[in-house]
Amino acid sequence: MSETIQKTLRDSAALRWTALLLLALAMFCSYIFMDILSPIKDLMQETRGWDSTAFGTMQGSEVFLNVFVFFLIFAGIILDKMGVRFTAVLSAAVMLVGACIKWYAVSPAFIGTGLETWFTEHLNYIPLFDELGVSPFYRGMPASAKVAACGFMIFGCGCEMAGITVSRGIVKWFKGREMALAMGSEMALARLGVATCMIFSPFFAKLGGHVEVSRSVAFGVVLMCIALMMTIVYFFMDKKLDSQTGEAEEKDDPFKISDIGKILSDGGFWIVALLCVLYYSAIFPFQKYAVNMLQCNLTLTEPAAGSFWAGSSVTIIQYVIMLLVAATGFASNFQKVPARKYLFLGISVASLIVYCYMGYMRQSAESIFAVFPLLAVLITPILGNYLDHKGKGASMLVLGSILLIACHLTFAFILPLFKGNAVGGAIVAYVTILVLGSSFSLVPAALWPSVPKLVDAKVIGSAYALIFWIQNIGLWLFPLLIGKVLDKTNPGVTDPTQFNYTAPLVMLACLGVAALALGLVLKVVDRKKKLGLEEPNIKPAQ
Repeated sequence: MSETIQKTLRDSAALRWTALLLLALAMFCSYIFMDILSPIKDLMQETRGWDSTAFGTMQGSEVFLNVFVFFLIFAGIILDKMGVRFTAVLSAAVMLVGACIKWYAVSPAFIGTGLETWFTEHLNYIPLFDELGVSPFYRGMPASAKVAACGFMIFGCGCEMAGITVSRGIVKWFKGREMALAMGSEMALARLGVATCMIFSPFFAKLGGHVEVSRSVAFGVVLMCIALMMTIVYFFMDKKLDSQTGEAEEKDDPFKISDIGKILSDGGFWIVALLCVLYYSAIFPFQKYAVNMLQCNLTLTEPAAGSFWAGSSVTIIQYVIMLLVAATGFASNFQKVPARKYLFLGISVASLIVYCYMGYMRQSAESIFAVFPLLAVLITPILGNYLDHKGKGASMLVLGSILLIACHLTFAFILPLFKGNAVGGAIVAYVTILVLGSSFSLVPAALWPSVPKLVDAKVIGSAYALIFWIQNIGLWLFPLLIGKVLDKTNPGVTDPTQFNYTAPLVMLACLGVAALALGLVLKVVDRKKKLGLEEPNIKPAQ
């Protein structure tokens, strides 16, 4: 009798995890491009004349259209009407277009063109946006930064659309199954993109002994082509699933404006959304300045020319070791035999120690910060599995916020005390970055699986879009604020490795304090209204 029951693609663990892998690889590539210029901020100032304000304005432009033209709201409507597969391919195509524009802006081909002249002379004043203080450009902003900002705006539209699409896709393939584990695993793989960016962006920029920043961006463009191919493959898998289940997202439950009102009237939704904007504003903008912050606070001495540590091959070796750390740490969570589990875990820890040693010997701030997602890769599946079977999502949000505050205050006040102590500074930096990465696992792993518990399934795309839109306000504002605060608190400083980062880091720690307060409020609201945020995603059989 059971043999006659028709099974769908998502009933096969291998196939639903394959669908997840396709989406996660696309996000992996987008995360690399998102921060492709972050580890070479100093080179952008030296070769393109971008000061901290220009750099921060360009970085904040990624979410400008999402916030001020409400593109994310439209993205949610597109997702609810057209479905996951169409929106996934559309988002990847949009990201690729934006990436190409950004590459051209920082390439030598742009220098001396009529387009450079036009952008130098125009877009220095934009009515209304300037009066409101939210213009993505300003008088004196380098033309290359303006064009790069335009490309980054387009990329940002696709990237945030991809983010809500992936979340919706995971819900579609994993609802009632290991959803938190799936979301945590996707985030773990995607965040390896941050480490990949930190390792390879400076590598390509300095390849061959000649600095050329456009090579780093070109590397990102190639990856965005790969992301587009991943979403096309997913398109056909998702289409096959719908043909099996009879689902038709674009026809069932059509979007209504009243749906937005229903979502916005929910107090629990607002707490989660505000917690999201506060927490992510203290992480993503920080990533864009983290390498430069380490350059300013660590005592780094370039290895002798011609030595192994100064060569290009060490970059590849270190990245392979990083992948070994991530792969064995991640795989250890799925081993049923204890001996095998601890073997994988031991290899991961030993490889992490080797990686850190190599980063120190290279005297490279970017390879030091690249450890950021590695602990997250190890513990995110653990957290996801715990949430699926035990719950405690709201408690994890609180713990993540506490760790966030501690890390930013450590960077602000403790790390500078080790200036001149190369070994001590590196140890403090490594430990703090790893803890910050673990915090970055705690909060999102608990946050995103909570959303389906707060809103109806038919408007979940719009709910994610609204959360991302609110989040994007912070992601636009804080890169810009950090750049302005750096320039204001470091008057006359022209060496990009001599900035004092205390004020920006305290500002980010204050965001963590606000997130902590909201996390505590959410626990109270959850207890009173029985939202189920502390309950497991997988209910035990009755």
